[in-house]
Amino acid sequence: MRIRGWLAVLAAGCMLLAGVPVAGAQTPPDEVRSRLDAVPGLTVLGERPTEPGFRLFDLTYAQPTDHRDPGAGGFQQHLTLLHRNFDRPTVAYTTGYNLPSVATRTEPTRLLDGNQVALEHRFFTPSRPDQPDWTDLNIWQAATDQHRVIEALRAVYADRWVTTGASKGGMTAVYHRRFYPRDVDATIAYVAPNDVVNERDRYDEFLNTVGDESCRAALTAVQRDALTRRTELRDRYAAYAAAEGLTFDRIIGDVDRALEAVVVDAPFAFWQYRGPQDCAKIPAPGASLDELWTFFEETSQFDSYTDQGLDSYVPYYYQAGTQLGWPDVSDEPLADLLHHRKIGEPRNLVPHEIDMSFRPGAMADVAAWIASQGSELMFVNGAADPWSAEPFRLGPGTRDSYDYLVPGGNHGSKIEDLPAPERAEAEATVRRWAGVDQTPAQLHATLDRDDLTRTPPRLP
Repeated sequence: MRIRGWLAVLAAGCMLLAGVPVAGAQTPPDEVRSRLDAVPGLTVLGERPTEPGFRLFDLTYAQPTDHRDPGAGGFQQHLTLLHRNFDRPTVAYTTGYNLPSVATRTEPTRLLDGNQVALEHRFFTPSRPDQPDWTDLNIWQAATDQHRVIEALRAVYADRWVTTGASKGGMTAVYHRRFYPRDVDATIAYVAPNDVVNERDRYDEFLNTVGDESCRAALTAVQRDALTRRTELRDRYAAYAAAEGLTFDRIIGDVDRALEAVVVDAPFAFWQYRGPQDCAKIPAPGASLDELWTFFEETSQFDSYTDQGLDSYVPYYYQAGTQLGWPDVSDEPLADLLHHRKIGEPRNLVPHEIDMSFRPGAMADVAAWIASQGSELMFVNGAADPWSAEPFRLGPGTRDSYDYLVPGGNHGSKIEDLPAPERAEAEATVRRWAGVDQTPAQLHATLDRDDLTRTPPRLP
């Protein structure tokens, strides 16, 4: 009887290991899920498969539309959580836009082998109130969203926290620190601009000196060639839009205006996402229509200025036109061929039923805070990226903070692209801030794909 009893226990154990239900056996509690379920305001929408050693959850967190009037309605802010371990640091990744459809680890998350919470920015769908009051889309409201998420999740992840983001996501991370400087232990912002005085841009100066003169001249020449052949390109653009079910009338107005926007934006987009290695690919005057089309599609992307392409980014253009500012790049080299001057200004890219007016001062306030009180900040920019023309700048009162410039780097610049001594210094600093050992990060093929996320032209 004793032998049969032990055999029964052994058989039951084997069945459990094989995933076979055993009558009377209890499923071990899911500690991650139970901790998440206990957070007030947090909803677990589901879990997705991911690499061994990680768990990936889709979440929402209940936010007031107006943090100064919490009873006046709200929305569900969408998040993803990549769980590694309760005793690891946590990286709050501010996307600045929508959540990516595929979850990957940011560079700081890899360096720290940490957990990662990614936050969709307010008013980017679906993280938008049903009846949005667009005046509630400002940097303080978004910073307070992030503050509440971090406070709530500290009940689950009690180790150190850092924030990060690239481009507008990096801007968003810095704005959060300005209003809630003690929420986290450090912030790493990549390729993030700060347009302190909107009327005083340095983007023209940058675009007039980046790369070599022959490449800059070739970009102007291809723009002029495209505008000289406006009718051919416009007809092809209209046919392309019709075939794809794309329209122009709701936001930008018509296909001619959209075409000018695509052409005018080409140099900025070229240096933002491409670079000197592609100078030889710029079509020379007299190139075929197919060559022109391919160049502008690969550089500025024709769907960017359709209603459908613009719609996803209306919250950014609203923010740019009310607080963030925007790059006012000169179109003088093309002036004699243009029909729609200043087509790229935010007011032209937001539906006209949404009221907006620029309120200066917000970016100057952030700059003053960094220079006088900022601490544990790291900025990583690319030397060939137009957005680096107006970066966040450290000041005499900034403490334990660092500013790096990747030689020849574009809008995808990272710490790993820095020269070896600077890379080692920056990686050691990030780990020091998070209190982890100086050990190499282990790469995971699916989670650590290094694809440069593209936004439409002149979006950070």
